Amino acid sequence: MTERIQKVLANAGYGSRREIERWIEQGRIKVNQNIATLGDRIDPGDRVFLDGKPLTRLGTKPKQKIIVYHKPIGEICSRQDPEGRPTIFDHLPTLEKARWITVGRLDINTVGLILLTTDGELANRLMHPSAEVEREYAVRVMGDVSPEIMQRLQRGVELEDGMAKFDRILDSGGSGRNHWYHVILKEGRNREVRRLWEAVGLTVSRLLRVRYGPIVLERSLRPGKWRALTSAETDALYQVAGLQPQADESNVSPHRHGGRKKSSRHTLSRHKRTRE
Repeated sequence: MTERIQKVLANAGYGSRREIERWIEQGRIKVNQNIATLGDRIDPGDRVFLDGKPLTRLGTKPKQKIIVYHKPIGEICSRQDPEGRPTIFDHLPTLEKARWITVGRLDINTVGLILLTTDGELANRLMHPSAEVEREYAVRVMGDVSPEIMQRLQRGVELEDGMAKFDRILDSGGSGRNHWYHVILKEGRNREVRRLWEAVGLTVSRLLRVRYGPIVLERSLRPGKWRALTSAETDALYQVAGLQPQADESNVSPHRHGGRKKSSRHTLSRHKRTRE
């Protein structure tokens, strides 16, 4: 039975569907020596090449790995940077015959939780707008936020790439004109949180992602450190993605940058004290 090439490569752990689609558009993938195009389907007898190198894990879905990383300020989410800036991949555990796929990026000035996995299908589902997976941010705003502004941000604001809104906003306290809020939205457009606040005339002075779906950034995970998800967290993540988790889930060993933490149930008020 044939399947779309980006699905086969994602299931084999080569990258997310979006990333593989970019490779196809760039002409980097060949099937039986023919340059692949979007929409191509392959069967088990086909040979697939990336940048001229054969891909050998097709047709098998390896045991997947998922970690959570606490991104500090100043790091980027690309593997390589022409400017030589630090990247999150400098601090991640080394993999054999697989690669880490980021589940939603953060810009260089945003800190907090990033999920990384070797499961391309899981990454694709978690990032796709149709899944409506919640992202929660702690945000420090400069300026006065009136009830009218809060209502407008939850009704919807027109940005250059369409309407956007926060599903929920919680006042988390603060003093003076630097005030903390927790906001939840269900999509991951580029710099969306910052752009929403800027659209109503306010400036974000600090931004921290504290949750992605059921996975919460706990205080004990310091910036620049990672940990493997617990089996309960892994099951919860697959559930919100609408996928069945693998039996006997194998995750990375927590020997380098942090151990496994016990999962905790999240509520908005749980992070009310988050201020840096």
